[in-house]
Amino acid sequence: MPNLSLSIKEKALEIGFQKVGITKPIVDEKSRKALESWLNDDYHATMEWIVRRKDERGNIFEYFPEVQSIVSFGINYFSGHNQNDLNGGYKLSNYAWGDDYHDYVKSKGFQLLQYIKEKIPSVKGIVCVDTSPVMEKPLAQKAGLGWQGKHTNLITRDFGSWLFLGELLLDIPLEYDSPFSEDLCGSCTACIDSCPTQALDAYILDARKCISYLSIEHRGELPNNQKDLHGWIYGCDICQEVCPWNQKFSVVTKESPFQPRENIFNWRKEDWNQMDEDGFRTLFKKSPVKRTKFIGIKRNINQNNS
Repeated sequence: MPNLSLSIKEKALEIGFQKVGITKPIVDEKSRKALESWLNDDYHATMEWIVRRKDERGNIFEYFPEVQSIVSFGINYFSGHNQNDLNGGYKLSNYAWGDDYHDYVKSKGFQLLQYIKEKIPSVKGIVCVDTSPVMEKPLAQKAGLGWQGKHTNLITRDFGSWLFLGELLLDIPLEYDSPFSEDLCGSCTACIDSCPTQALDAYILDARKCISYLSIEHRGELPNNQKDLHGWIYGCDICQEVCPWNQKFSVVTKESPFQPRENIFNWRKEDWNQMDEDGFRTLFKKSPVKRTKFIGIKRNINQNNS
């Protein structure tokens, strides 16, 4: 259905996605074995939800048996600001400065699915954003969006790696795009060299050492050998900040939900230190920062003060 494939892409861009491609679902043995190896090495740390659904991640047909096409899309979230713009002295990953991307990107995915349903009422589809058991970055590369860099994020020629990814799984055949076959990281090791906790090897992330994992996903006290969060209280952007593709090709997003909340930029250090649970709920209403909970962000603040 070449005409439908083209109209889906045009609609995706109209809805607000900056990148879109279509790939044929397959059992990707290379990605499946890489996932198994990563889990066997305990690089997932305490994220047992990855283990529980590893079979679906490794085989898209385990998740959606009827799938015949996968539409991969990306939306640029770079706000044009950096950590120096925060007045409080603490650092928060810039994807979390605005509204929760899960809801926003998924709503756009449902708009695209609705458009397809208007053309083919019988179509069945699943919208995926981050929390679904699919391997987003390999799928995006197969759909031609970009390549998976040494920092493990997807990099594109035109937006760097400042992209939220999502997928639309459909039970109809479409016209498929060619995969992105180049690795444009070359000999660069800026991300690996700059990681203060040595969490990165080329194309492999050890979550047990990753500041983003430690400050968001890890519950309870931080491990004794990983207590230094290097100023970060939610997430970490270092490997992306130093990437030459981001330094040269970042584009400021037009999406207002990804713009920073005023208090995140204007709060002073004492405001963060004095924040209570009600203040946390108010500041981070409809924000991805809810993921770490109040107890988690207070732990991170206290850890950076110790």
